[in-house]
Amino acid sequence: MKTMSCRDLGGPCDLEHRGENADEIIKAQDRHLKEAEQAGDATHQEARDAMKSRWRHPRKSMGWYRDTKAAFERLPVS
Repeated sequence: MKTMSCRDLGGPCDLEHRGENADEIIKAQDRHLKEAEQAGDATHQEARDAMKSRWRHPRKSMGWYRDTKAAFERLPVS
């Protein structure tokens, strides 16, 4: 298991996501941003908009995905 925060993934807070791989953490961040948006949390809106853009334009956002996977791989196992 490894841990990345919302902030590590481009968000505004320090909520930690844990996962066996980067994809699990990315999906957890997506859920977190959706929940924050639904709760009316404006501080997460910029990150949520960026995430929605990445899902809509996956080829264009592969750099962010590769960078996130590389950052995950460098993390120690917790």
